[in-house]
Amino acid sequence: MPAAAFTGARKGELRGFLWEDYDGEQIRISQSYWRGHMQEPKTKKSKAPVPVIAQLSERLNLHRVLKGNPLKGLMFPSPEGKPLNLDALTADVIRPALKRQGLQWHGWHAFRRGLATNLHRLGVQDEIIQRILRHSNVGVTQKCYIKTVDADVVAAMRSLENAPNMHLESSATAAQDVKPVTDRAVRAYAN
Repeated sequence: MPAAAFTGARKGELRGFLWEDYDGEQIRISQSYWRGHMQEPKTKKSKAPVPVIAQLSERLNLHRVLKGNPLKGLMFPSPEGKPLNLDALTADVIRPALKRQGLQWHGWHAFRRGLATNLHRLGVQDEIIQRILRHSNVGVTQKCYIKTVDADVVAAMRSLENAPNMHLESSATAAQDVKPVTDRAVRAYAN
């Protein structure tokens, strides 16, 4: 679901998205649907608007046209007009589609973590990522959401990998070199 990937909204927030909270540039988070109940967003900071990038705006505008151009109400309603059951969508549509492609589903929260990680890789400051995800403090964003492997660390390991004389000899030669050392160690500890 592009709305999850491009906004980083929580699962309950996605279910509570309203057309009247979308102005083409941002979505104001005014409610969350969780465990059968409409409620306030998780925290005061959670009520901050989420920026909408062009790729998502195009999809939302098309979705709106396909739904008959509603001006208000749920963006993603079930056929009964209630918030869409994302667990059923996962079981009936998403998991089977991913399975056909040999891919694994990592859950709705992976969209939030993925957005944080991708923004970080693009050089966006952690404090800005915190504001986009609407976390109460940057520590949560850094510790739990941004999954990184330092580029310098990766480059250093590639240097080691590609260094001359770092490739192991054939298994037979390596086994012959190790066997006498191993035999001596076993005899030393056996006495």
